[in-house]
This record gives sequence, C-alpha cells and structure tokens, in this order.
Amino acid sequence: MGKYRFDLHIHSRYSSDGLIEPAKIIEIARRRNLNGVAITDHNTIRGGAEAKKFETADFKIIVGSEINTDMGEVIGLFLSEEIRSKHLMDVINEIKEQGGIIVVPHPFDRLRKVSFPITERYAGYVNAIEAFNSRCVFNSYNKEAREFARANGLTPIGGSDAHFANEIGLAGIITSSPDIKGAILKGEVEIFGRRSSVLNHVGTKLRKIRGKIFK
Repeated sequence: MGKYRFDLHIHSRYSSDGLIEPAKIIEIARRRNLNGVAITDHNTIRGGAEAKKFETADFKIIVGSEINTDMGEVIGLFLSEEIRSKHLMDVINEIKEQGGIIVVPHPFDRLRKVSFPITERYAGYVNAIEAFNSRCVFNSYNKEAREFARANGLTPIGGSDAHFANEIGLAGIITSSPDIKGAILKGEVEIFGRRSSVLNHVGTKLRKIRGKIFK
C-alpha cells in the first residue's frame, strides 16, 4: 500500500493574514510531494471551496476553516458550508451536522491569545488534537498537545499552519489509507513535521498591521 501525505493546516489569501492564492498552494504542495492539503482559513471556507475546483484523482482537497470561538480557535475539516456560530459548543455542533471533524489547533501555545487550552471536560466533544504545529515556537507546546491526545484517546495530527509559501508542507500526517477522513477518525495516522522560521511570525504580524491600516 502507498503512503499519503497531507498538510492539514494551511491559510490562503482568504485569511486576513494570508497571502497565497489557493491554486498556488496546490502547485507548491504537489512539488513538495504532498498528496493533499486542508485549506483552513480564518472563519471562512472560501479558500477551501476555491481550491476544491482543482482537486484531482491524485491530489485531494479538504475544505476547512479555523474558527475563532468564545473559548478560542477550533478547526473544522471536511466542511461544506460556512460556520456561523461563535459559541464553542454551537460551533462543534455545526461542524458535526456537516459530517465534519473537530480539531483543536495549537491548544497549549501560550504565546497565542486565540488558542483554546482544552481540558478533559471538552475532550469528548472533539476528534483530534493538533499535536504538531510548525508555528509553535517552543517544542514543549507540541509535546503537551501530544500528551493530552494520548491521555484522552484523541487522534494526534499535524499541520504547518502555513501563511507563506515557504511553510507549506512543513508538517502534516502520513497514512496508508486513501480514506483520509476515516484514517483520522480511527487514529491510523503518523505525524511528520519541523518548525517554521520565527521570521514567518514577524511577516504575519506585519501583514495584520498593514491590513488594519489599509482596510
């Protein structure tokens, strides 16, 4: 059986702090030997929906969104409609109603105010924990996420959290199953990854500042 490599956390120009056209993301991902990507723009599925037009038999697109809830960010994967709610449990229910997967990204990254520091109370409501995020500055944040996933029976997954082209494919999952959704739900995935340059964080900050000035 072959191996399938997916980066499960990428932002396109449809994120307020993103720059990359969806078609360009796919072009770069193919060059880096990925078999598919999840486009997870902030609070919208527009990037994923556009990227889906370029899906082929040998390159899959997962439509997703990184949603800012009242408790922090969660990611919905395999979405078909925009998530309208902002309350955490309402967002989770909307994702489930679409048959999607609920992921908590970078849960223990204390440098990000938007992180949802998940506790055992909420573990039963989600499917996966982002146990490797390339933009986590400290390895300890990813380690804590891996330990939480293991202790609570949740699938650990990875993603680059790419906002710039040089980050695409830095992290993700590897599975032998062509059914990516099923593999995640069954925990039949391995994580690969390396950290992004701190300079990419600086670039994102500047992008946000520029957006506020010229909006």
